[in-house]
Amino acid sequence: MIPAMGGDHDHHHDHDHGDNRWSETQLRVKALESLLVDKKLVDPAALDALIDTYENKVGPRNGKRVIARAWSDPAYKARLLKDATAAIAEFGYTGRQGEDMVVVENTPEQHNMVVCTLCSCYPWPVLGLPPVWYKSAPYRSRAVKEPRAVLADFGVTLPAATRIRVWDSTAELRYLVLPMRPAGSEGLREDALAELVTRDSMIGTGLARAPGQKP
Repeated sequence: MIPAMGGDHDHHHDHDHGDNRWSETQLRVKALESLLVDKKLVDPAALDALIDTYENKVGPRNGKRVIARAWSDPAYKARLLKDATAAIAEFGYTGRQGEDMVVVENTPEQHNMVVCTLCSCYPWPVLGLPPVWYKSAPYRSRAVKEPRAVLADFGVTLPAATRIRVWDSTAELRYLVLPMRPAGSEGLREDALAELVTRDSMIGTGLARAPGQKP
């Protein structure tokens, strides 16, 4: 297991699906939002539109298209691994939180997992808004200290010989995992391949679905 090589953070994080502290954070955010709206510093309609865009229109859908193209087009995959920012921009996915991207490929020998030890740096243009657990202190510390145990929490068990490398996102650099293409997906069209890609598989806390496997 190789702890974080992707940034200069020297912080700790944690991850626990049973952690309920995020609900308190949500309440604080809601209170802050109400205060800003009352002071007319924030337009609630604009805020709702922004959240809707990233939760429903972007979400992980963009990333799924990128991964499906890499699985089906070797030339695109080579461009993606060489210069992820430019290759992702071929789809028109650019902008805030995605200015500098690196794609890391999972193989039978190495499994990659992404975390942000400092806060919650996340590639919005391809994955949308980060899930609550990604921002939680338990995930952020345990992902570095005991990544194999964290994967087990997500239901992912890897062969003992598979190395786990944890990449630490920063404000300047964000990572996207290229999961292994599932067996039995040969011959599937690109749109069908995209349906096998999950958000967690692009963070590294999950695997792509096998054809026919229910979400």
